[in-house]
Amino acid sequence: MVKKFVNIGILAHVDAGKTTITERMLELSGRIKVAGSVDKGTSVTDSLEVEKERGISVRAASVSLEWKGAVINIIDTPGHIDFSAEVDRSLLALDCAILVISAVEGVQAHTENLWTALRKLSIPVLIFINKTDRVGADPAAVAEEVRKEFSRDIILVKKFSGIHDISEEQTEQIASTDDGLTEKFLNGDEITFHELRSALSSSIRERKLFPVMTGSAKLNECISELIDIIAEVMPCAAPENDEVSGIVYKLEFDKLLGKMASVRLFSGSVRNRDLIRYGMENENKVTQIKKIYAQKLESVDTLIAGDTALLCGLENAVAGDIIGSDPELLKKLELCKHTGLSDPLLTVRIEPENETDYSALVEAVRELSEEDPSLSFLWLREERELHIKIMGKIQLEILETVFRQRFGMKVNFGDPIVIYKETPAVKGEGYEEYTLPKPCWAVVRFEIESLERGSGVIYESKVGVDKIAAKYQNEIKATIDEALSQGVHGWQVTDLKITLTGGEDHEIHSRPGDFILATKLGIMNGLINTGCILLEPVMSFKITAPEESSGKIISSLIALRAEIGSPENIDGKIVIDGKVPVATSLDYINTLNSMTGGKGKYKTSFSGYQEVPLELGKTIPYRGVSPKDRSKFILKHRGAIK
Repeated sequence: MVKKFVNIGILAHVDAGKTTITERMLELSGRIKVAGSVDKGTSVTDSLEVEKERGISVRAASVSLEWKGAVINIIDTPGHIDFSAEVDRSLLALDCAILVISAVEGVQAHTENLWTALRKLSIPVLIFINKTDRVGADPAAVAEEVRKEFSRDIILVKKFSGIHDISEEQTEQIASTDDGLTEKFLNGDEITFHELRSALSSSIRERKLFPVMTGSAKLNECISELIDIIAEVMPCAAPENDEVSGIVYKLEFDKLLGKMASVRLFSGSVRNRDLIRYGMENENKVTQIKKIYAQKLESVDTLIAGDTALLCGLENAVAGDIIGSDPELLKKLELCKHTGLSDPLLTVRIEPENETDYSALVEAVRELSEEDPSLSFLWLREERELHIKIMGKIQLEILETVFRQRFGMKVNFGDPIVIYKETPAVKGEGYEEYTLPKPCWAVVRFEIESLERGSGVIYESKVGVDKIAAKYQNEIKATIDEALSQGVHGWQVTDLKITLTGGEDHEIHSRPGDFILATKLGIMNGLINTGCILLEPVMSFKITAPEESSGKIISSLIALRAEIGSPENIDGKIVIDGKVPVATSLDYINTLNSMTGGKGKYKTSFSGYQEVPLELGKTIPYRGVSPKDRSKFILKHRGAIK
């Protein structure tokens, strides 16, 4: 019998209690005897030593349980903003999500970031207002805050197991989402429980309604009712075809099993020894399939559509890889890149405390980068430098502990540097004619033009294969990203369109490597011709603070080069929103706390990149041999110099 699968993520601002909710659900389902404690380091999903020590989740964790005929696969995600990349990759695996909000603190900065990401990916959401047992809890006020800031289409629920659980107000609200039920309601006709439950489920799936529940995970209040609604009402998996497609939403390494890929399968099925395609052009046989049930792994023969499991044997897998070639899944993956959750804004150099650990550190960082591609591991071999990208300083503290506990080495980090970008100033042309010293032949001509902020990189070829053979054009296209990794000012180049407008190969002298070299030289030539504008990362902010602090706050924001909207007075408090550069505001929360005696609230979300004068930003030297030095770059490419 085919089971019903519900793949649900639990998301929250840090300390809202999502891990405790997961523990209670496992306990009630019989998967564990007693719910673990985050504070005591005994929770199932916080399995890493560093998580137990710090009392926070730093990795997404998967567990499964069964409830009333449904298999519920839960992904418990980190709440701290520094580990948002873990959340981002998990979103693609979900049918729906639980957004947990504290009944005391209410909607917080990261809560808004998570809501925005869920909205962009059209993921159905149930909101659970937790910690109603705490002093100062006001679930009604928080529900109203959710209504104002997120959606007016919330519906307060507690139980949904029979018609007696539904008030007339709820009946009207649910009926309003369905034309047939609206007519019945207006005519005073009887509406059955089955009709209401079906309509509610459809409206949640279509994001027309967002159920809101209140309770206390600590006291086990309303958790059973929460699982009921997940199993009976929330959207479930709906496989559409037999072709294998899925997502690797998490990667981890086990001493015995090796690399283990956490996979959500959308369609088809995977058996032991099956050969599957994933990533760009990778193929491997599955050696083992494991299901995660609380504190243990169980072997299964088959992973079927709608379910999740650990697949062993995917040697080249990286977190975020797509299994198969489903175009809809590829579109969602592209959307996921623009949620704003996992854009690293800082880069940092890492080095071993003991020089003899250098090679081991390279392998350790490489392994961590497979688990978390947002680290964007950069290894400058000649300079013996290792660089990674991070979200914030807490992430560095965690990484330092991970290197010590997992890899047995001590590391040092340099000072974090804000990541700038650059983009062409004007439209221009780049050209390279690499024909000497033979054997070589690669001629390329590029048109380069700037695009709107946030557009990324677009590449197009207008050159026929009679001029440049298809195999060489493939090399050109594959080299574009690397050619743009460092621009005129040393930063990644973005928001531009590159068009191959001319060039030629040679039947005898051309080699694929010739066009890789020519592309790098031609692109840099073009960027020098266009000139490049420096771009800096900017955060949107909203400050709520005592009215008497407004003068100091506005003065401090002006000093940070912030763009400030018109301040508002709401209920005796000043509300200020706007945009502020990351570079000037890294520690602003401490400044605000000092000015307001800790009474100020500071909510931020990544806004994007905007132009900044060179003297106010930061340029960096080109790492390695620069294409600006054409002769030296060619000699390096040909192995004539080191």
